[in-house]
Amino acid sequence: MFAVIRYSVPAARDEEFAGHTREILGVFAAQPGFRAGRVGRAVDEPELWAIVSEWEGAGFYRRALSAARMTMYPLMSLMVNEPSAFEVVSGV
Repeated sequence: MFAVIRYSVPAARDEEFAGHTREILGVFAAQPGFRAGRVGRAVDEPELWAIVSEWEGAGFYRRALSAARMTMYPLMSLMVNEPSAFEVVSGV
């Protein structure tokens, strides 16, 4: 499964945000079931960022969210409120 957590980040907070995302990915990477992770920024809307991660299953992802909760807390007000966990149904 993969997860996409989107954030709306004012330009003035770019550097702070990028630093926090590195910490979050570090916590994720230390969790069981973690496969890969990256941070991206929308090309056409530079204030829209995303943390994308891949997991062996939804349970691993949900436990990792609990482990990362305190690291993620400073960014909670910037999160876009939407589902973040996706089951892979096809791919190449």
